[in-house]
Amino acid sequence: MRTITHRLGVLGAAAALLITPALTAPAHAQTHAAAQASAAAGTDPVQVYGAWLCGSDQCTWATAPNMTTFDTQNHWMIDRGNGSPSVNLVVLAFADPLKLLDGTTDAGDTNGVPNGMDQAVVDYFTSHGVRVMLSIGGITYTADWDSALTQNATLLGQKAAALATQLGVGIEIDYENSSSPNLTGMQSFISAYRAVHAYDATGADPTARLTIDLAAGDRYLIALDQYATANWLTTSKPVLDYANAMVPSKQPSTSSAESNWLEHVDGKPNYSPPIAPLAPAKFTGSVFVAGQSQVLPECNNFASSLQSSTSGWVDSIAPAGAGSTNGMLGYMFWAAGAPSSRGQTTFPPNSCAGGVGVGATSLNVPVPMPALRQN
Repeated sequence: MRTITHRLGVLGAAAALLITPALTAPAHAQTHAAAQASAAAGTDPVQVYGAWLCGSDQCTWATAPNMTTFDTQNHWMIDRGNGSPSVNLVVLAFADPLKLLDGTTDAGDTNGVPNGMDQAVVDYFTSHGVRVMLSIGGITYTADWDSALTQNATLLGQKAAALATQLGVGIEIDYENSSSPNLTGMQSFISAYRAVHAYDATGADPTARLTIDLAAGDRYLIALDQYATANWLTTSKPVLDYANAMVPSKQPSTSSAESNWLEHVDGKPNYSPPIAPLAPAKFTGSVFVAGQSQVLPECNNFASSLQSSTSGWVDSIAPAGAGSTNGMLGYMFWAAGAPSSRGQTTFPPNSCAGGVGVGATSLNVPVPMPALRQN
């Protein structure tokens, strides 16, 4: 059974202690605050404003949806109330990497692809200018990532590339092995994908968009974070388009969210090996939008939301050793649809047009997504 633990794992309170507390570095924070204030007038707007979408079955996508029902459930995503979409990116979550490698056909999958991740769903969003990606992994499929990477990482990358071609989508890597990730295998997967779909700074080719999920801050998924930052997310020789700093175990405060994201900007020079600074232009920050016991402001009340309270910081955070432009790429929302077997969904009578949708207007989110800043 899938729950909101897809985004962080099953470490529970221990993981929360690792990644949610605010940092206590007032001098450094003041330096960043000064840089933000001086740059605020000239920052680029939010470029990525997306939501993971779990469909109606806690992220399995086992059944192809009735598109009339699908529209009723998700219409707010393509219409914030004025005919414009509430988001410029939808990431369908999740596909099982081992089933994709094996080409499994069973009750919920055809040739390794969940039945609900079909062309009709993709076209529903792309016809309104919303970019679509498929997420491979999630915490439920960590062991399957390990198995697939060990068996044939190159073939898995080729199959992911073929799936991207088939549906006209990008691919997100969600590999949440926190203790001993197979980085050699993941390198082979990425190299195989890029051999088919080369890096495209213009963003014109949707199949060339290849991203990765990292933890909320630098203190979880450490080995993956260190390797990805050093090898795949540089501005000089980029391999992946960007990373998503995932949600922590629960909705953070404004200060905790900013502190987590600041860890990526600053890096961890005291770690062995050190985690290098990540350019603000190479990652997004994530907040919860559903799956909780009550409807969140992030869904229905932009004025009280984290995307509102953190937007000045997100727009203007200065580089701290990597990159040359101020501001993160934007926001991701976990998760539209029914991400949990318990908790709130974003289906009627709920709608996130009042939170995410108003934010799209307030933050001047471009639809369709433009070419992303590269430095």
